[in-house]
Parts: sequence; C-alpha cells; structure tokens
Amino acid sequence: MYVVHTERSHTVGLTMNLRRQNRHAFTLIELLVVIAIIAVLIGLLVPAVQKVREAANRLTCHNNLKQIGLAMHGIHDQFGRLPPGYVDLQTQIANPTDLGPGFGWATALLPQLEQDPLYKQFNFAQPVSNAANATPRATLLKVFQCPSDTHNQVFNTTGLAVSMAPSNYVGMWGSGEIADDPGRGNGVLYRNSRTRMADILDGTTNTILVGERSSNLLKCTWAGFDPAMTAEHPADPTEVEAAQALILGHTGEFDPFDPPHTPNSPIAHVDDFWSRHTGGANFLLGDGSVRQINNTISPKTWVAMGTRAGGEIVPSE
Repeated sequence: MYVVHTERSHTVGLTMNLRRQNRHAFTLIELLVVIAIIAVLIGLLVPAVQKVREAANRLTCHNNLKQIGLAMHGIHDQFGRLPPGYVDLQTQIANPTDLGPGFGWATALLPQLEQDPLYKQFNFAQPVSNAANATPRATLLKVFQCPSDTHNQVFNTTGLAVSMAPSNYVGMWGSGEIADDPGRGNGVLYRNSRTRMADILDGTTNTILVGERSSNLLKCTWAGFDPAMTAEHPADPTEVEAAQALILGHTGEFDPFDPPHTPNSPIAHVDDFWSRHTGGANFLLGDGSVRQINNTISPKTWVAMGTRAGGEIVPSE
C-alpha cells in the first residue's frame, strides 16, 4: 500500500511539473495589444467624465444665479426696488466721475444670502478699498463663483492694488459704454440705480439682470470697486476699461457695421460677457428665471435683452 501510494504521488507531481513547463508567458505583441485596448478605453472614458463634470458645473452655476435672483427679489420685496448697481456719492446723473465708496449690487444681497454677519463687517462709511473693509471684501463666497472657472482665489486689482474676492457674475448696465455715463444705464443696474420691477417695461422675462463673466476676460469681484482701480485684461495690459467693469457689464449698441459683442464673442472686451461653458453663458432674468443665452444669438436681440425699457421686441431664440 505504501509503495502504491508513493508511485501515485510521484505520478501526480510529474504531471503538475509538466503542466507548469507547458505554460506560456505574454508575448510582446500580446502586451502591446492589451496596452492599446486600455488606452482606447481611457480615451473613451475621459471625455465622458469631463462631460459629466461640466454638466454638474453648469448646474451649479445655474443654481448660483437662481440664488442671486431670489436675493434680488427679496431686496425688492423689502425696499420696493432692486439694489443699486453700485453706491456712489456722485449726485449728478450725467457726470462720468465716480466719488466712491463703490459698494456693488452683490454686497447688498448678503443678508438675503444668509451672509448677514459678513454684511455687518463692512464699514459702509468708508470706501470698499479702505483697510477697514479688508477682511469682508476678500471673503470667498461660492455663490458668486462658477465652478467651471479656475480663478477662485483672492486677487489684487490693477490701477489701485487692493485684495478682493473673485466673482463670475456681473450686473447688466445696459447698452453703450459704461464709463461714458455710468449714472445713465438703460439696463437694470447702474450707478445709484433704484430700479423697480414696474420700471422694466420690456418685460421681466425679456430683461437680463446678471450674467456670467469668466476670468480669462477679466478678474471681477462681488464687493465693489474704487474709482482709482482699473479693469485690465489678464493677458493684454493694453486693454483697460474703467473700474465699473469689475462689477458691471454691457451689451454694446446695435450697429450693423460694428456689431455688439454677444456672449463668448472672440473679440469681446473686458466689460462684455463670457463663460467657460460650451455654447453660451448663463444669465439671470428679471422674473428670477435662469437661462443659457447661446453664442449664436442675434446682435439685435442681444442688445434688446440688456435694456429695461427700450421698447424692443425680443423674439424667442
């Protein structure tokens, strides 16, 4: 019995050794094929992940503007008007010179955005740029940041170097050039504006309150500005606008020979609107709704949506 058992064990061991000897390793060609398949799968997966991420970013941006819209309407319900585009001591409507303090429309929304403690940190008797306002003006707030934009840190303004928190949303001043007549915007938000919903004669569903501007065009802020600041293009120091562009934007005037800069225009200036989203930019309308306005919108319709009482007909596009 012992011998038989030993022979059987020897036979089994021999068979296993032969099996081991008959195994083949991967050839170089097989390895390259596997690597190629993995590369193809990764190539298919990465765009899908990016698409899902951008869809999530677009939704977050949409929700940010929705919250801003609710805050705008909350201010209107409380005071009977929308917040001013910015607060200034200049009393002459037609005077282009600003005097400060320069607190922007977004600052007025803070209590409505559950940021009442931050609002109370501001010393509104001093300019935005004053040292007394250094901490609140540099506070990062996600509600003012589009996640598709990479600029999400405190930055220093140009002209007058002051640390400010960034924002991707600017108010609609209207058509024309802001710096030429900042107190006479024909949009909803301009210097010392007191716009009521009843003043939006073009219809709140057809009129823009706030829109996107990404940092590749201009690093903007939510707190406000000092008249000594400038709005300088990050990649082109020769393109400089007045400081109002840090919190406001415009559509430009309709001219067939010099058309206005629609969203994401390749020739956009720092006071225009731009988005990191593909195909268009998100905008808050007077009725509180948020919609994407496509890059392909007609210039005439674009200008019409920037004015509050221009009497233009805004077709559905």
